[in-house]
Amino acid sequence: MQFHLEPQELNLLANILLEQDPRQYNELLNKVLARDLRFDSGELEQTADLLMSKKRSLKDEIALQPNVALKADLQRKLTLLERVLERVTEVCVMF
Repeated sequence: MQFHLEPQELNLLANILLEQDPRQYNELLNKVLARDLRFDSGELEQTADLLMSKKRSLKDEIALQPNVALKADLQRKLTLLERVLERVTEVCVMF
């Protein structure tokens, strides 16, 4: 199933995928970089799991960050990540 992400959301997803093991996420990364979001159910679930994991680690990072400016930047990233996760979850439900 195909879904739509805004450029900022695509960039965030690509950056998160780049942080992962290339053997496991290379195909997803290639699709995101090509702006081809026709994911099968397994790819959607894999993406949702990855985003949930990143959300938890980002929340932990925000909690531990003493610098107010960096904390605000991380919070903006978390908000964007939550939007992407919401879209992926919606597509998973419709699939």
